[in-house]
Amino acid sequence: MRGHHHHHVLVILLLPLLAAVLRLAGGSPPPQPVKCNRGDTTDCEVTNVYGSFPDRTICRAANATFPRTEQELVAAVAAASAARTKVKAATRHSHSFPKLACPGGRDGTIISTRFLNRTVAVDAGTRRITVESGMVLRDLIRAAAAAGLALPHSPYWYGLTIGGLLATGAHGSSLWGKGGAVHEYVVGLRIVTPAPASQGFAVVRELVDGDPDLDAAKVSLGVLGVISQVTLQLQPQFKRSVKFTTRDDTDFAEKIGVWGGLHEFGDMAWLPSQRKVIYREDDRVNVSTPGNGLNDYLGFRAQPTLGLITARAAEERLERNGSTDTARCVAARLPPALFELQGYGFTNDGVFFTGWPVKIFLTPGTCIASPEDGLLSSCTWDPRIRGPFIYNLGFSIALSKAPAFVADMMRLRDLNPKSFCDLDAKLGILMRFVKASSAYLGKPEDCVDFDVTYYRSYTDGEPRPHSDVFDELEQMALNKYGAIPHFGKNRNFAFDGAVRKYPKSGEFIKVKDRFDPDGIFSSEWSDQVLGIRGNPNIVGNRCAIEGLCVCSDDSHCAPELGYFCRPGKLFKEARVCSNSKSSVDSDDLLIDEL
Repeated sequence: MRGHHHHHVLVILLLPLLAAVLRLAGGSPPPQPVKCNRGDTTDCEVTNVYGSFPDRTICRAANATFPRTEQELVAAVAAASAARTKVKAATRHSHSFPKLACPGGRDGTIISTRFLNRTVAVDAGTRRITVESGMVLRDLIRAAAAAGLALPHSPYWYGLTIGGLLATGAHGSSLWGKGGAVHEYVVGLRIVTPAPASQGFAVVRELVDGDPDLDAAKVSLGVLGVISQVTLQLQPQFKRSVKFTTRDDTDFAEKIGVWGGLHEFGDMAWLPSQRKVIYREDDRVNVSTPGNGLNDYLGFRAQPTLGLITARAAEERLERNGSTDTARCVAARLPPALFELQGYGFTNDGVFFTGWPVKIFLTPGTCIASPEDGLLSSCTWDPRIRGPFIYNLGFSIALSKAPAFVADMMRLRDLNPKSFCDLDAKLGILMRFVKASSAYLGKPEDCVDFDVTYYRSYTDGEPRPHSDVFDELEQMALNKYGAIPHFGKNRNFAFDGAVRKYPKSGEFIKVKDRFDPDGIFSSEWSDQVLGIRGNPNIVGNRCAIEGLCVCSDDSHCAPELGYFCRPGKLFKEARVCSNSKSSVDSDDLLIDEL
């Protein structure tokens, strides 16, 4: 049920936005990701919005700087460049699960784009907008709407900054036109990179449409420098007509091959243990079409903090006390039913949901804009409360292979349907369509992006029933179907060898070496992901439980608790931590199907 995520959740819409209809509840906005000692700019920590990286480490830096102009940004990069200090840009709300914003080591520098958040120019004639890289998507959409323009695609959550979402290749869902990835609409950017002493240690590079370096900079993992400004090609404002339909999943495998062609903004979500697929029929309609619907997606609204803490405690009880799968599966039916009942947070007039289709201009994420209420309510994932805590897998499979993958995924489900119940509770596996890109680290071909959200323990190394199924699913996607991991999601092992799946990664690395020859914007993590040195696995006791490695030894699981390294049930090449008794549950003998 949580948002990330860039990522994620079942329905989330991001649309051209009419600011006037946002209904704000109370709700403390999430904390800033950069915190320095005693409020000054030294002895700092940087984290993501979840308050934890996949390896559970704390990322420290010697200092942080908060430039308010491009000139101050150039000075900040020059200072790091002259001192050859490791440096990373950090955004207002870092939604990246992996450690992309961590400079590494205690002597690094963080450059926050928090105050680089203004509109530079809007040109209604050419339909272009130029904004600073720290601008949050919500504000960009509003600035565009004021000029009668729309960014046609965006991720399903509007709390991302434009610089941050470009760094990770964030996207919505579409195979039409240029496709659903925001970076496809970038027609220019200004990026500050290190430079020799003769040029003052830092330089602003202006990249324009047609410049091959733009194909490196528009999905960059933050390793080329700090983006100062971005120019986007917009479209005339339009509305969208949205309708959700739930059907059984018998023809799911064949539907995945065609759905992206039928609806411009269509997506799908699979509820595996309920054997259902929720289809989103989402199409562009004329801006004059009657209807002022609102998408205030339920997962992205501020929620009462006490409710979030209570829900997490209940989930932990189901995990811990050896609850039967039946109890877990009964509990998992409630969230999808409630969301469906409430139209997923859509309303037809800004107040009530009266039925599909909803005609909208709008996008979700109101919890980031809520007035401070002393944490009586908060975003679902606020790390200051002991609320929901999740893993988010995100991987893309070539559209041509997606039907075969789905058929395999359904076979895996059929071996033990109850092992998939946790996914239903999180509104299923979300599938979005992403088009092939010219960006060196963009998608090499048209693909389907699978988003899987599930329970993560607050306790390091704590095994959980059925995690073997999720690990097998992921290894099958990565190794049998050549899936590429989303740069802003996933645990460490997904990135092992990932760079080889990008035919143009060599071109990207050449640009990196030219823009930043000393690698001050690179970190141990980015070097591992880009295959430059080392690999992202962290091998040790229980590493496979945490997704930091693929097990090759029982010690990577939890043998003393009965979890051993075993082959997958369907994809035999997989290696997963299995406690064999979970494969047949005693309650299965009593209750065959709920």
